[in-house]
Amino acid sequence: MPQRSAKHLPLAPVYRIIKEAGAERVSDAAKERLAYYLEKFGSEVAKYAADLARHAKRKTVTDRDIELAVEAVWKK
Repeated sequence: MPQRSAKHLPLAPVYRIIKEAGAERVSDAAKERLAYYLEKFGSEVAKYAADLARHAKRKTVTDRDIELAVEAVWKK
């Protein structure tokens, strides 16, 4: 995994997500790994959504763009 940088998601919400999924304990490495992949997924979704908005000749990314982008990226 690449080195963690300041642009990654905060670990506290990532920890909460893992705990709410049923984990009793969570290692620091697990939090960092999930944060990395959540950000990677989020970046792909955001890029796809921005492309959808540009294609529709809009400057504003809408919630519908995000929904469509999630569906498209999730299927890859």
